[in-house]
Amino acid sequence: MVQQPRNPHDLPPSHQVGLLTQFADDLPVELPVKSTGRPGTGPQARIKSYAIRHVVVVEIAGPLRDVVEQLDRAIQLALADGPRGVVCDLSAVLKGAEPVAVEVLATAGRHARDWPGIPVAVACPDPQVREALRAHPLGHHLIVTESLFSALSAVFATPALAVERLRLAPHPTAQRTSRDFVTRTLRDWRLNPVTPVARLVISELVANSTMDATTDIDLSIVWNLGALRLTVRDNSPDLPHQTYSHLDPHGRRLSVVAVLSRAFGVLPTADGGKVVWAVLEAPRPRPSTSNEMRNPKNEPLKGADIIKPIWAVLDTPGGVPSSP
Repeated sequence: MVQQPRNPHDLPPSHQVGLLTQFADDLPVELPVKSTGRPGTGPQARIKSYAIRHVVVVEIAGPLRDVVEQLDRAIQLALADGPRGVVCDLSAVLKGAEPVAVEVLATAGRHARDWPGIPVAVACPDPQVREALRAHPLGHHLIVTESLFSALSAVFATPALAVERLRLAPHPTAQRTSRDFVTRTLRDWRLNPVTPVARLVISELVANSTMDATTDIDLSIVWNLGALRLTVRDNSPDLPHQTYSHLDPHGRRLSVVAVLSRAFGVLPTADGGKVVWAVLEAPRPRPSTSNEMRNPKNEPLKGADIIKPIWAVLDTPGGVPSSP
């Protein structure tokens, strides 16, 4: 793939058009247009999504206020497929976007905050909207640019991530297989210290999915800038609740995931299923040090020693059983 410039404005206009045309050559069939608005009272707002080299572009036209909530769902649907990035194209949005709509749009930055491995960009010609997005506590996690071209260039300038994937049948052996998959992958990536926690998290996510799924489930592991992301995708539309009961097997499992993770959430998928994900702290060990985690006496810790304190925290009313 041709390496994209970090600053597209350094190119002459003729080169900018040529590069954008090169992007457009890879467009697949567009997704159905989703329309919304007030019939007969003004311009109709609409959203449509398409892909350019594994970057999903969500295009908005009309008043932003009419589609801003649907826009966030479109971003979530795009993120569930693990794209190279997501770009919200506001080039056709009418000027004078209301502050409330911009505020809602800025909250899309939470996706990039929780998992910076998939950049989320906003292409907007309105300088006031760009300024408001950059000033927002969540909006500053977004890539905010003036044009679709510059947004695409910024996304392509971010490093492409290595992803390991595995498909499993909803079978009693799925948890064990998922743990072995994590162990092999993290060993290859020299991330051994996080293996015990990652094995437990992926096992709980898989167990939660196998209770709901009627078809295969898909696992993925990605590492980026000291963070490890584990995802499990299934075909069940049932989304996990934020509040769990200690009597609910789903709740116990997801409580474990929530405690062990830096960030944890769920995304809907276009086919009616869901992706449950968790992000763990996973700094890469320095080459000059051992991959083993050590206790205060400088003795190597075993996997059980790492997990025990976590189970002690969880062993409270409304928590989980006292042993993994």
